[in-house]
Amino acid sequence: MIVLGLILLILGLLLPQSILTTIGIILIVVGLVLNFVPIGGSSRRVW
Repeated sequence: MIVLGLILLILGLLLPQSILTTIGIILIVVGLVLNFVPIGGSSRRVW
């Protein structure tokens, strides 16, 4: 998801369409959040 976001971000910067840049930024942020937040109850908590 992060790679797709980077591709859309680069395309959005090269092409004069700001919607691609916006979608790219959103995908990068969501990908990073999902990467650092454990999903499915995996116990990677540090006390």
